[in-house]
Amino acid sequence: MPKMKTHSSLKDRVKITGTGKVKRFKAYKNHLLSHKSGRQKRVLGTQPLMAQGDVRRLQQQLANLK
Repeated sequence: MPKMKTHSSLKDRVKITGTGKVKRFKAYKNHLLSHKSGRQKRVLGTQPLMAQGDVRRLQQQLANLK
């Protein structure tokens, strides 16, 4: 039986915390930053926890992600 592989795009999009929760990255922080306010860029820099419903939906793909 082949091994279950982690979905490759998820490796760059999420991180697993020490307690097993999933942190995600926010959009709109990659380019065109010169016209955005400092407050907006600071808020976009945070990494919120992913919603439980989304974590359950991605459980199989997140299985091998450390």
